[in-house]
Amino acid sequence: MTLGGISLVSQFAQCQATHQPLKAVAKTDRLPREVWVASLTQQGIAGDSLEQVIQSAIRKMEMVSSYKPDIICLPEFFHVQGLRNKKLSVEEASEEPIGKITQPLADFARQQQCYVIAPVFTKEDNTCYNAAVLIDRSGKMVGEYRKARPTESEIADGIAPGHFDPPVFETDFGKIGIQICFDIEWLDGWQRLKQKGAEIVFWPSAFAGGKKVNTMAWWHKFHVVSSTQKNTTKICKPSGEEIAWSGNYSQWGVCAPLNLEQAVLHSWPYSLKFPEIHKKYGNKVYTYTLHEEELSFIESRHPDVRIADVLREFEIPTYDQFKHSAELAQQKHRSL
Repeated sequence: MTLGGISLVSQFAQCQATHQPLKAVAKTDRLPREVWVASLTQQGIAGDSLEQVIQSAIRKMEMVSSYKPDIICLPEFFHVQGLRNKKLSVEEASEEPIGKITQPLADFARQQQCYVIAPVFTKEDNTCYNAAVLIDRSGKMVGEYRKARPTESEIADGIAPGHFDPPVFETDFGKIGIQICFDIEWLDGWQRLKQKGAEIVFWPSAFAGGKKVNTMAWWHKFHVVSSTQKNTTKICKPSGEEIAWSGNYSQWGVCAPLNLEQAVLHSWPYSLKFPEIHKKYGNKVYTYTLHEEELSFIESRHPDVRIADVLREFEIPTYDQFKHSAELAQQKHRSL
């Protein structure tokens, strides 16, 4: 896959295949809204105790530290899934964040100056949740998302469903949301995150999801990042296309850049203005179109160019604005 002619196959995977050392990415070389996302699989995260599993996860996160990732996501309840020859109850594996399970991850976030999404069991007033804790660059907890749609077996094990209204978290690079595993079988949580302005939705999960992950990105027009216990972990663009995905040569997970300085457009008639835009901005702006879907994408490739300014200049609404305007017209002219 390419973006603006630049290969987005993970450099980490290339280095693993060729045995080359990782090349650190300097943040000063990035675009203003370029976000480096790392998302890990359960592969290699294991131990005989919770403490060993956590340290195993940290060693795996250190594998991508040379990328200087802005955020790292771990798989759903990785802390108990990684236990060897031992089974803990939900109650035994739960804590009020940030506690002994998540504190080492918070220390890592502070040391590496990155966000960490830690999917663990949390507890409040003796009620346990399958949750994902967001830790900021200073090692402090931003908040948590509690899985709204646990399975029947989870409920039988003592997991309570979270609220239907998922939070959107403000980070220093943009707005993010979280859904967990079985949540993908319902649209309501994803739709609420879209309405709240989420730009990236993280999906830690026990299963890979397959095309469901691409569909959520495509339908809601935001980036979706999965982190899975088995099979493929991947990053999808708002077009539903995959930027990076794990496999035989990258079983550890994925790490790739996302450019949030972009917009989704309805192709007709606004793609007709692309030649005029490129005449003025040249390769500072990248555009591409999914022709059968009549969706177009416009992205800034230069620190001085803001897409909102380009859209105002050429009087182009975003896809959401175009759709909202149509809905208002429909309501105005619909017969009761």
